[in-house]
Amino acid sequence: MKTLLSEIRNCDVCKEFLPLGPRPIVAGHSHAKILIIGHAPGTKVHKTGIPWDDQSGKQLRKWMGISVEDFYDETKVAQMPMGFCYPGKGKSGDLPPRKECAPLWHNKMLKSLKNIELTILIGQYSQRHYLEGKMERNLTETVRNYQNYLPQFFVIPHPSPRNRFWLRKNPWFEEEMVPDLKTIVENLLD
Repeated sequence: MKTLLSEIRNCDVCKEFLPLGPRPIVAGHSHAKILIIGHAPGTKVHKTGIPWDDQSGKQLRKWMGISVEDFYDETKVAQMPMGFCYPGKGKSGDLPPRKECAPLWHNKMLKSLKNIELTILIGQYSQRHYLEGKMERNLTETVRNYQNYLPQFFVIPHPSPRNRFWLRKNPWFEEEMVPDLKTIVENLLD
């Protein structure tokens, strides 16, 4: 696992497309029980090199009901985004994750993460990739039907502050789903 993480962290396959240069963000250990797959790191995470070290991460930890210590304990929680490096700015936020990362690294990571009992799929990119055509017609309906993907996957929207309008329109997410997510995470980490 250490060798693989080192290889990923030294990857520069798409460096010519990265405005801030390559800095793959990944974390894991063969004992981890929970895997988080999000989009791609933002500028703050790129700067610190720490997964989810931003407002989105604070919200994600709140939804999971997990301490900072447990969240960053690689023997408990592994982190593998769809795109390992900051992809750059688009018209309405960050660009989508680079397409090179998942085919290059995900299967290798998954083979090394032998004890994963729950994978949290954050947002449309990871859900499209891992649910292989089993998604509902849109992200809202996919998230609403989260029980269809359990026990392997727990699907959630991105915890970005930019999603506050989605959260206001869909109060059922925090009222019904977040308590289920907290319970599952707590049971796995006990």
